[in-house]
Amino acid sequence: MEPAAGSSRSVPGVEVTSGQRVRCELSLVQRRGEYELVIRSREKEPPVQENIPINSRFKYVQEAEETLLIDIAANTGCKIRIQGDWTEERLFEFRDEEQCLAFFAEVLRVQKAQAKAPFPDLVDHASWHQVKGLSGPPEPPAAGILGFEDNFSAMSLEKKRNLQNQQMSARREPPPPPPSRPPNTQTGQREGLIKHIIAKREKEYVNIQNFRFFVGTWNVNGQSPDSGLEPWLNCDPEPPDIYCIGFQELDLSTEAFFYFESTKEQEWLTAVEKALHVKAKYKKVQLVRLVGMMLLVFARKDHLSHIRDVMAETVGTGIMGKMGNKGGVAVRFVFHNTTFCIVNSHLAAHVEDFERRNQDYKDICARMSFQPPDLSQPQLTIMKHDVVIWLGDLNYRLCLPDANEVKGLISKGDLQQLLMYDQLNIQRTQKTAFADFTEGEIKFIPTYKFDSKTDRWDSSGKCRVPAWCDRILWRGGSVNQLQYRSHMELKTSDHKPVSSLFLIGVKVVDERRYRKMFEDIVRMMDRMENEFLPSLELSRREFLFENVKFRQLQKEKFQITNNGQVTCHFSFIPKLNDSQYCKPWLRAEPCEGYLEPNETVDISLDVYVSKDSVTLLNSGEDKIEEILVLHLDRGKDYFLTIGGNYLPSCFGTSLEALCRMRRPIREVPITKLVDLGEDSFLEKEKSVLEMVPQDSEDSGDRPLQVPKEIWILVDHLFKNACHQEDLFQTPGMQNDLQDIIECLDTTIPETIPGSNHSVAEALLIFLEALPEPVICYELYQRCLDCSQESRLCRQVITQLPRSHRNVFRYLMGFLRELLKYSEDNNVSANMLATLFASLLLRPPPNLLAKQTLQERQRAINFLLVFLLGVDDN
Repeated sequence: MEPAAGSSRSVPGVEVTSGQRVRCELSLVQRRGEYELVIRSREKEPPVQENIPINSRFKYVQEAEETLLIDIAANTGCKIRIQGDWTEERLFEFRDEEQCLAFFAEVLRVQKAQAKAPFPDLVDHASWHQVKGLSGPPEPPAAGILGFEDNFSAMSLEKKRNLQNQQMSARREPPPPPPSRPPNTQTGQREGLIKHIIAKREKEYVNIQNFRFFVGTWNVNGQSPDSGLEPWLNCDPEPPDIYCIGFQELDLSTEAFFYFESTKEQEWLTAVEKALHVKAKYKKVQLVRLVGMMLLVFARKDHLSHIRDVMAETVGTGIMGKMGNKGGVAVRFVFHNTTFCIVNSHLAAHVEDFERRNQDYKDICARMSFQPPDLSQPQLTIMKHDVVIWLGDLNYRLCLPDANEVKGLISKGDLQQLLMYDQLNIQRTQKTAFADFTEGEIKFIPTYKFDSKTDRWDSSGKCRVPAWCDRILWRGGSVNQLQYRSHMELKTSDHKPVSSLFLIGVKVVDERRYRKMFEDIVRMMDRMENEFLPSLELSRREFLFENVKFRQLQKEKFQITNNGQVTCHFSFIPKLNDSQYCKPWLRAEPCEGYLEPNETVDISLDVYVSKDSVTLLNSGEDKIEEILVLHLDRGKDYFLTIGGNYLPSCFGTSLEALCRMRRPIREVPITKLVDLGEDSFLEKEKSVLEMVPQDSEDSGDRPLQVPKEIWILVDHLFKNACHQEDLFQTPGMQNDLQDIIECLDTTIPETIPGSNHSVAEALLIFLEALPEPVICYELYQRCLDCSQESRLCRQVITQLPRSHRNVFRYLMGFLRELLKYSEDNNVSANMLATLFASLLLRPPPNLLAKQTLQERQRAINFLLVFLLGVDDN
């Protein structure tokens, strides 16, 4: 078997090991009919060569890029983790992402071609316990996987609209429908069914064995380590089996805030490695970082062979769900046969903002999901694990305003009295956050806030009230907390580190019992498949969603019951010629699963109109209409009818169309909206220096200079928010945002509901949802090219259509005004340029995935010309 024509047989890269970067080359070679991955070091004399067989045990995983603060993808190469026979997990980095993915696509093709059997070889005892293991490496993205055409300017009008906002973004909304899975062959169906039955009968072949987990959290306030961490990490006589260590505010620099590299990551990693328990040898399992949040997982070396399916994810909960100064990072893995998810989070600050902390918690739970490399496996959310440990600076405070009173109770040792006022305890009791989690008894004094380098409570002018900000909670069975404590010896930060020592019962497979049960199940399957066909009963098949609105979730539920005599597998499948099983505004949860005879499952149909689908619904080109196909393996298909009506929104409507609407969009007939939408694209093509008046709903009226919605939002912020602390850095509340959107869609308000932060985020959401950004796609490259020359930058703005030009100048004038009050609002020109560049100067969709870090910086520089200078117009 020869590699496909045009495929890559080798790729240069760098191996990252023990903090060192070693240049190497990876090659795919064939020896005696078998393929191997050959790794050759370029920096050792003589050169070192290692061979890894390409067999069923070979795995590679492309690391997911961290959620970007500013939602512009940068082509910074890719990272690949490799594991195989006799090889622990190794990390490689490749500069050329396209060449890297082509190479591993060929590796995958070779591996699939060499696969001999759909089930584990019965003599391979090591594979018996991998009941929920991955069945193969990920499918690398093929060229054009986003579906973008190479020539954006040549696209049809309809295709431009369809591609308006296809860039992937961190968002505070339901995740999109999962990617289409590979066709489920009869062999694959049978294998999946066997895995399901095996998992159901897990108690028959596992024993519970206890392991020690050390969990630590510390907000280090942007400091570097100034002393050994042994008092925190090496304080127990017996060594832990697993370490889970979380940091917050690792780096407070502007560079880290905007997702550039941080030297603090390596500093703290080194400090941790030096301080691990001296009675055992440890190896890093995973590191994940999002701005200042970092999570490290270490395991004793003798446990590494029992840890698999390691994945890491991040979620930013800052403004628009993008800013990563707050949010969470997580690592999930399987240890023996128990699934673990470790979450490290930094939630919203300030005493009064406990509801925002609750919202951050819910956002992380809703958006944090792990996609196994095997796309036939469903996504895993935080709660779909046997054991979840949640640690971090949760920032819940005490509902007591008097710092002296609190300090007096602490000095008396009356901690139980204080804990009655602890916001986290109150929110858990009210079941508004962390309702399903357990926390051990707190017997240590509050860990925040101290004067740095001391044990003295905050003596600054703000005189913060002491609080238990730093917490560790858990959910799941067989978890016994042995210790829950703070570590006062460490004085680097204004927080004290906290740790918990757990004894956790882990399911360890008895291979003899597993093998016997596996063989019994296979025999049973053979018998049942010959005698019975699967069957389902649905509680309803028609669904109506009324008055659907932008960014407002609607749910309808129904039940399916297995009324047959065999276990069955169901899944929603794409219709003929479709790539997804549903339109982008709809999803089913769960979208696939297994049912035992007489078992019933609830399925939720969720309708949510995001920026990716709003424009077509606004224009009437799409409707709340869909047919879902529910497929039953070895059975028939069931058809579900979805109907409803959508209420148009100014969010997702073009600037040209909005400038010719003097009334709220809900008062404009849908037929007129369609006309305005089509005219706006023609108008943009015709008008460069002068807007051509056309018939509008108020005949004879010239278009508005800027859309009234933008004017209302900006005017409110100008009058009320110039001195607002952390403006454009603190997210709004979801209820406020819904009220603001509804207000703009239905009225011309004199005042806007919600906080200044909510109005600021509403403005950003409005700009993000525009089908064509303020700086039109056609001028994107010209803006980058002239970003170093202010005269040329101003010249290119004059080439914008009138409504776009007016909006750009209006926004720049407002942002320059904000900068006059930077001492109060904490905004900076660099922060505003970075945030607004992703909204005003977006690359065409076909160039999005190819955008480099340098191009991102040039886009920022372009806006800085207008923020730091004066626009003559």
